[in-house]
Amino acid sequence: MLLSKNLFDMSRLPLYLYILCFVSFFSAAQAQETLSIEQAISRGLANSYSIKVEETDLTIAQNRNDWAIAGKYPSLNVNLSNSNNYSNINNPVSFLTEINSFSTGLVPSADASLILFDGYRVRMTKKQLEQTEILERGNLAITVENTIQNVMLAYYQALLQQEQLEVLEEVLALSRDRIRYQEARQEFGQAGKFDILQTQDAYLNDSTSYLLQQTNLGNALRTLNQAMGEDDLQKRYSLSDQLNLPIEDYQLGALQEKMNSNNRSIQNAFVGRELANLNTRIVESANYPRISAAANTSYNWNLANGSGTQANGESRSFDAIISKTLNAGVSITASYQLFDWGVRRRNIETARLQEVSTQYSIEDLKRNLNLQMANTFANYQNQRQLIGLTETLVQNARENLEIAAERFRSGQINSFDYRAVQVAFINAEQSRLTSIFNLKTIETDLIRLTGGMVR
Repeated sequence: MLLSKNLFDMSRLPLYLYILCFVSFFSAAQAQETLSIEQAISRGLANSYSIKVEETDLTIAQNRNDWAIAGKYPSLNVNLSNSNNYSNINNPVSFLTEINSFSTGLVPSADASLILFDGYRVRMTKKQLEQTEILERGNLAITVENTIQNVMLAYYQALLQQEQLEVLEEVLALSRDRIRYQEARQEFGQAGKFDILQTQDAYLNDSTSYLLQQTNLGNALRTLNQAMGEDDLQKRYSLSDQLNLPIEDYQLGALQEKMNSNNRSIQNAFVGRELANLNTRIVESANYPRISAAANTSYNWNLANGSGTQANGESRSFDAIISKTLNAGVSITASYQLFDWGVRRRNIETARLQEVSTQYSIEDLKRNLNLQMANTFANYQNQRQLIGLTETLVQNARENLEIAAERFRSGQINSFDYRAVQVAFINAEQSRLTSIFNLKTIETDLIRLTGGMVR
């Protein structure tokens, strides 16, 4: 009798373990922070170091987008020099056969230069700086798109794992009810040890799946924290959104039109082509003469003193002598390189070829993106049809589960048949959730291809 009682307690141990896990899990869930997908995206944008790097690069491009950087304004230099000299002259035929002198001078000066004409190089350089700033804005937009998409996919993945966990909770509750039902039947002699063991095995398998799914959810939440740029990867959330079906009815023609006009990669490619064109025009400016104007002024202040020896041996000294000189001048210089062994011609040819290369790159990018759009749209349409099938499968599986539960209680089917129906329901529900997740993933690709990720 004691052995029988111990066996009965052991049979209820998985139930106690489940209740303990169930209570602890939901107690922790009550203290978890609620997180929506909009909040997740906001955190990801605020914490992304990639975005901060691109914002810094954009600030650099903005600082450089100035006429002074392009070389439009004159340059002005101010100089100050000091010179000190000592000399000793010994000349027998001179009035003074030996002279020792020391002089010091201070020379402040200023010079300015201005480019009057350089083949429109300054103007093209300024436009190049403007296009570089536009390109950096495009790079920042692409980085923002990457961040948003990564956060969205991580959120959807965590949401998938959370809803799959809820399905397993429902199935686990059914398995627990089966154990209680078989235990009640055993008390009245309607079920044997074999029936109890079968229900326990099913419950243990469901418990194992539940614990593994908890691990999957934890991994997905850590990935979400990483996508949001959170330092605490162990932080858990209660996800408030649901894995619902997209309601947008996309049309391929409209999507391709939006993509060709709004896709960030295409826009950046056009900016790159414009930069290549400006580079060609800058290189071509070497064919024009360069005309520049310069002005300079200097003031020379010099102090000299010394002593000398006359031919008769008499010594004489010189008092301090101060001399001042003011110089000023303006000049215009025109220069043109007549011959450089074909360097200019080759540079221009290279720049034009690079411009052609950028146009080829644009066409190739458009072709690849159109292929990607067509494939993504086809996958989207097929996935929507697949979801329709899985919805029907889930509905049928749930009805079969309800009917099987009634027949199991009435003894019309055995535990093996009931378990098969239960497993079919799990597979159908998991397949439906996975299909919805795949559809949401494909939809984010469509939104990004059409430039709709960032408004």
